Amino acid sequence: MPQEPPHDPEAPQDAESAAGTGRRGRGRPAGARSGTPETRDRILAAAREEFSARGYDKTSIRSIARSAGVDAALVHHYFGAKEQVFAASIEMTFEPAFGVPDVLAAGPDGVGERLARFFVSIWENPVTRAPMLAVMRSAVSNETAASVLRGIVLRRMLERVAAELKVPDPRLRAELAASQMVGIAMMRYVVRIEPLASADIEEVVRLVAPTLQRYLADPDPGAAVTG
Repeated sequence: MPQEPPHDPEAPQDAESAAGTGRRGRGRPAGARSGTPETRDRILAAAREEFSARGYDKTSIRSIARSAGVDAALVHHYFGAKEQVFAASIEMTFEPAFGVPDVLAAGPDGVGERLARFFVSIWENPVTRAPMLAVMRSAVSNETAASVLRGIVLRRMLERVAAELKVPDPRLRAELAASQMVGIAMMRYVVRIEPLASADIEEVVRLVAPTLQRYLADPDPGAAVTG
């Protein structure tokens, strides 16, 4: 007798999906199984909400599907495994931060202050802060999430930043600047250590900008410290 295929815990469990009857499962909107031009965006929005609310470990393909009102198989169809869904949701979450090269393109003068102000403005906005908090918390606690985040940040942001820098070791400079910004985000918004968590944002920009300026624009960034 032919053997049954192995059970996939993420596969859709309703009988209608398994049988391929074409009928909608109970509670699913029209077009949820077959997909519409808006389906992918709805799944991505649901994934962002799920990862924000539950973190990487507690989010599943099935929970994303339920939130989007589609079959789990459709999530797999558009994105593949959970790691790919998470990557796509990070792309959406970090989209504002990918504008960093535009800040650098204005030239070296004042780039530290522009970058500091640009970065904190993203974190100070409640709309963009909530999903970014969720992404960073997931990356801290889960290596898969951390690997996805590293890849996207390196590919989409740091490499573009380095391309704009007309200084020696541009990749290292970009990574040092990113470490400064990520450190502030962790201390101020994630861990919320005082007095940084409650410091006036203009004071934060004023104190951080010279360090970013040195990393990104000074021919010898160590001279200002050791000299």
